[in-house]
Amino acid sequence: MKITTYNINSVRARIHLLVDFLNAEKPDVVCLQEIKCMEDQFPLAEIEAAGYQASIAGQKAYHGVAILSKTPITTISKTIGDEQARYIEADINGVRVINIYAPNGNPLGTEKFPYKLDWLNRLATRMQALLDDEVPFVVTGDYNIIPEELDAQFPKAWVDDALFQPESRAMYRQFMGMGLTDALRMFHPEGGLYTFWDYQGGAWERNNGIRIDHFLMSPQITDRCTGIVIHKDERTREKASDHVPVSMTISMPSKATS
Repeated sequence: MKITTYNINSVRARIHLLVDFLNAEKPDVVCLQEIKCMEDQFPLAEIEAAGYQASIAGQKAYHGVAILSKTPITTISKTIGDEQARYIEADINGVRVINIYAPNGNPLGTEKFPYKLDWLNRLATRMQALLDDEVPFVVTGDYNIIPEELDAQFPKAWVDDALFQPESRAMYRQFMGMGLTDALRMFHPEGGLYTFWDYQGGAWERNNGIRIDHFLMSPQITDRCTGIVIHKDERTREKASDHVPVSMTISMPSKATS
């Protein structure tokens, strides 16, 4: 089972890039963030033509998340107590897939940073409940957290940014301490692997990237995870998102035969 996370940064503006990606990579599940549209504006016809169904939590002009799947989606929830469209939880092929677009938290010194930490704490509470119930799950999406210095080309440039604050990074470590595993770090302990390059300041050309799009896995999924890849070439496409897709694969239990 191949699961992709992709901050598309406006699904209507980049539907052609998304469809090209679906046709080329053929993921089983895709978790989109920042779709930036209401449900009735989502380009569902193009998605269905590519062979996918969708569960959508939309918001006008901002935020918004969606899960695409080749197989049926059983939507569990579209909120963790937040009015903004930042969360979808669904069952797909026996795996609980949680798609998040965590708050950015900038600028520091405003209500946005406490809101970010409160949102992450509510996510931690939900994760713990699923762990307690031994549900096999993946939480993926744009966490808006740079976990470590090796996750930024120029760490010192981010010391005054909400993504790299001690409190943000401590939340990520808390997730790890709960027993979750960072899929990319499991296979790639090295640095220099990024998922986001800003549009400003020649960030792409200088490889001034950061890693903020993550897969965290419950123990049951960790045991079945077989690999992960960052689709860096997508950033070279015309009018690309400032994020690139990231895909992980997990083995599926073999079906009993008579």
